[in-house]
Amino acid sequence: MSLMELLPVRDVTACCSPLTREAIGEDNASNLASSLRALADPARLRIISMVAAHEDAEACVCDLTEPLGLGQSTVSHHLRILVEAGYLTRSKRGTWAYYKLVPGALDGVARLLVTV
Repeated sequence: MSLMELLPVRDVTACCSPLTREAIGEDNASNLASSLRALADPARLRIISMVAAHEDAEACVCDLTEPLGLGQSTVSHHLRILVEAGYLTRSKRGTWAYYKLVPGALDGVARLLVTV
């Protein structure tokens, strides 16, 4: 008698519950992961919050450096990442760049957090 003959047979389907809604697809998961990486930094989360708190949800680099306690080049680096991820837009006025929240850009992240 082999070992396989001695082991009891288990019903593997009993432990698995069916999906009640569609799970995130591979492409969407990859895009969302990239977006979340852009937010996965305390300074960037603070920048999003600070821009949102400014009048018209728009702020200049000069408005952010002192409150963040970071140099202008570091703040600009974080802002570039947030622009590339689609959370902020950038407009140049004279020598200063102004950043504004993209309407609805955080909606996908908010939906993800609500459904978790």
